Amino acid sequence: MAKLILTHEVTGLGAPGDVVEVKDGYARNFLVPRRLATAWTKGAEKQIAGIRKARKSREIATLDDAKAVRDSLQSKPVVITARAGASGRLFGAVTTTEIAAAVSAAGGPSIDKRKVEIGQPIKSIGDFQVQVRLHTDVSAQIDIRVVPEA
Repeated sequence: MAKLILTHEVTGLGAPGDVVEVKDGYARNFLVPRRLATAWTKGAEKQIAGIRKARKSREIATLDDAKAVRDSLQSKPVVITARAGASGRLFGAVTTTEIAAAVSAAGGPSIDKRKVEIGQPIKSIGDFQVQVRLHTDVSAQIDIRVVPEA
């Protein structure tokens, strides 16, 4: 078992700053190469405070605030324009960065692209739903409408 400090949020494992123990192969082949975690040492333990402080500044403070943000996000669909072919297939895919930017442009709250979870890649025109983790107990379903560029 390898002891690691998470530097990014990993679904099902933990949040940045958490110290976790995972199997050696998972650490060596997935978490460390993707820079999602670093090896735990006594010196690295000091970095945890900085990671947690940065996370607190980006996080929604209370459960009530998270519920209010969820209600505002779910109230209206977000429209994203993308280049598409005649058949309605996109040139590329809609990314989490584009979704976060579209939410902010539509007058919604600023959300972190790492909190957006897309079930399947969005590669065609149409209506889709994505999940946004706002708080440990609160997540929002956002309706996304992908339209072709004019």
